Amino acid sequence: MNVITVSPEDQMKELKRGAFEILPEEEMLKKLKKSFEKQKPLKIKFGADPSRPDIHLGHTVVLQKLRLLQDFGHEIYFLIGDYTAQIGDPTGKNKTRPILTAEDVLKNAQTYHEQVGKVLDMSKTNVVFNSHWLGKFSGLDLIQLMAKATVGALMQRDDFSKRYTSAEAIYLHEFVYPVLQGFDSVHLKADLELGGTDQTFNLMMGRQLQYAYGQEAQCILTMPLIEGTDGVNKMSKSMDNYISLTESPTDMFGKIMSISDELMKKYWLLLCRRPAAEVEGIIAGLKDGSLHPMEAKKSLAAEVTGYYHGVAAGKEEREKFESRFSKKQVLDDVETLEKAAGTIKLLELLTELKFIESNGDGRRLIKQNAVKFDNQTVTGDTIELKAGQEAILKCGKLRMVKLKGI
Repeated sequence: MNVITVSPEDQMKELKRGAFEILPEEEMLKKLKKSFEKQKPLKIKFGADPSRPDIHLGHTVVLQKLRLLQDFGHEIYFLIGDYTAQIGDPTGKNKTRPILTAEDVLKNAQTYHEQVGKVLDMSKTNVVFNSHWLGKFSGLDLIQLMAKATVGALMQRDDFSKRYTSAEAIYLHEFVYPVLQGFDSVHLKADLELGGTDQTFNLMMGRQLQYAYGQEAQCILTMPLIEGTDGVNKMSKSMDNYISLTESPTDMFGKIMSISDELMKKYWLLLCRRPAAEVEGIIAGLKDGSLHPMEAKKSLAAEVTGYYHGVAAGKEEREKFESRFSKKQVLDDVETLEKAAGTIKLLELLTELKFIESNGDGRRLIKQNAVKFDNQTVTGDTIELKAGQEAILKCGKLRMVKLKGI
């Protein structure tokens, strides 16, 4: 049995750090006090969408809170919505997300365990699939469940109301999705459910249905969506501004170093695992000037890289960065590549070096002035290498190679 040693008040302080909202806050504190007094862990629910198998740092904003609750001694239920994913959640963008096949869902779901294990202690995590109970529903069961919700309540969802006002189609299966997701909370008898701010309606549906079934209603904790490396848009693969958990240590460190000083404060708040008091001290130091932004950013990049690649890797990447950039040195271990002198097609070379994943990726880097050759910014698709010349080709912050013309 888990032993809960952290006081309810201290737990609440850590939960509130960076959180967008805890509803209702007073009720949540009561749950924590009751749990502490009876030494009975709370049941914490988090639903994952198996249509997105690749996890990036944006997803870890919620996962870090789950790990915190897990460390406090509470029970984590990591719910993979394999059944609901076959229905299709409304996207919030005035159109319905494509419906996945059972094979697609299963294939995507299998990738979660390894990635989520980079944040959660999977030996203490209950991984559940909602097909195990929703898959047993008869038509009558579904109708009886739908009778617990009203059309008026469902129309309070922002994207539904906007689509109705603009005469956009709303299909009946879209109404079913949040109700089924809410029933997951009923089945699990969840005490608290976590999600992003874009999931507030669905989380509240779980609370509403628990009331309807005579259960003690769950509280909800929502976390803000975090901007990607561009500092403007929500971190996402489609915007190409994401930092994947499977990035190499060098790329992860470099991408974090590329963010703005202002966004760095938010990353400290939402992505690190230090106690709230320490994070508050770091942010205060940045604001009053007692802590230099570059020093804080290097510490952040090393720490976050260390979470996913080991502490030693984070420390090593920081040392490499300081040697290459802070000390204006090129490392002796930079790879030397001999190439025939003359015109070299840049995108082909960057692909050969595995500096880019596609030509589109390469063109974007060139457009952003992120490719340099012989200390000059490259603006075209080719570079000229002279016989006997040795020059550094640098792509982004940390990827580089020494070219030697032969």
